[in-house]
Amino acid sequence: MKSYPALLFCLGMSVRYLIAVCICLVVAGTASLNAAPQGSVEGQLKIVSLRPVELAGENRTTETAAVLATAKNYADYPLIILTQGERKQIARIAADAEGNYRAALPPGEYIIDVEGRVPKRLHVRAQPFTVVPNETVHVDMTIVTGFGAEASASQE
Repeated sequence: MKSYPALLFCLGMSVRYLIAVCICLVVAGTASLNAAPQGSVEGQLKIVSLRPVELAGENRTTETAAVLATAKNYADYPLIILTQGERKQIARIAADAEGNYRAALPPGEYIIDVEGRVPKRLHVRAQPFTVVPNETVHVDMTIVTGFGAEASASQE
């Protein structure tokens, strides 16, 4: 007879535990249903150099050589995504070998910029954009390099 109260006590605790777990799952499921679906931003990064570049042993004009020399350096110019209001960085992305980039973001208003553009003396315009759920916004970026080299050459 002493085993019956222990068995009932264990069953009572199991039912309470099961109810608590179910309540937690319902709350978590409701929160995930209320979360807005993400959108995304994509675009093309273009790097333009003002410095003429001569490639040794190549039969190219200096303008073409400059474009080809910088096209392989997308990793040197990571893009950052900032919130519009606080200008808080929320993402850092790098373009692929062709200069394409893409990032999934929650809905909101953002700014895309180049990381370290001031110390690197890059001419680029930070661009605002808005992400809408289940949609992709297209924002192209153009970076103009070569300002620092020209400034130091003119001072000499």
